[in-house]
Amino acid sequence: MDLTTHYMGLRLNNPLIASAAPQNGEIKTLRALEDHGAGAVVLPSIFEEEIDAERHALERQGQLAATGSAEAQSYFPLYGGYGFGPERYLDIVRRAKQAVAIPVIASLNCVSGEVWAEYARDLEQAGADAIELNIYFIAADPTADGRAVEQRYIDTLKAVKAVVAIPVAVKLSPYFSGMAAMAHALAGEGADALVLFNRFYQPDIDLVTLELKLDLELSTPAEMRLPLLWIAVLDGRVGASLGASTGVEAPGDVLKYLLAGADTVMTTSALLRHGIPHMKTLIEGLTTLLAARGVASLADVRGRMSQRHLTDPAAFERANYIHILHGHPVRRDG
Repeated sequence: MDLTTHYMGLRLNNPLIASAAPQNGEIKTLRALEDHGAGAVVLPSIFEEEIDAERHALERQGQLAATGSAEAQSYFPLYGGYGFGPERYLDIVRRAKQAVAIPVIASLNCVSGEVWAEYARDLEQAGADAIELNIYFIAADPTADGRAVEQRYIDTLKAVKAVVAIPVAVKLSPYFSGMAAMAHALAGEGADALVLFNRFYQPDIDLVTLELKLDLELSTPAEMRLPLLWIAVLDGRVGASLGASTGVEAPGDVLKYLLAGADTVMTTSALLRHGIPHMKTLIEGLTTLLAARGVASLADVRGRMSQRHLTDPAAFERANYIHILHGHPVRRDG
């Protein structure tokens, strides 16, 4: 069974990618993922807040050293911040490249264009095979229109592409008014891949304490349908690889994304629930599903159920919406 695929110019042994998660910052985890068959790994995101925190700590340390107050420096630890400081993150990239043979994709989340570009250059020099731009931005400013929000994504991509030669993926949110047009624009500006979609973690309200709850809820297969729809619509229409993200729990979920047109399928929640060995379960299960259908190569199924390959393309659009509404059973009591 040939499970090889190509993702933003990288050749992968299979389409399963371990997407960004805190556990991926451990070299032993990366080795285990490779041992259990992962086609590639995405490192945890490094955030601009982390970069700034370490820089400010270094500045404080330098200022105290200049005053000769060595004892006072103990009150300002070098970095006690959010997760991975910049130097530690770059070190993880370097060590990951030495530890595993599969592609290592760095994940970057910043705010200002200058920092995106500067740190992207650092990641490339550290040896990352590619960079995923985790553009986590909620347009809460009522004075910023849709065009300004879209331009922010495009400007970020352009700033990074101007300074690196390695492939760059953009992890998108699903909330653009013209998703297809946005995807096309990003591909036109050089995005080597589009990852659909970024999950925004919304707060809840604790009715006992009257405080915001910022707990993490892992994704479920019920969340697959939105990215499945847009991958099926975009397949063959944009000049960028398509990465599916969200809701992957079982081998059948992987196959659905591939049939829709995904080049790769990413998972985090399933690995957090079931452990790293679940990666092998997904790959072996996918192989079994393909073999049962007499498929010899991944290329034979990729995109078979995308919009461009259906005799009724409207099945992904309004006609399907009407059909579903009319076809839903109605409960009549009494």
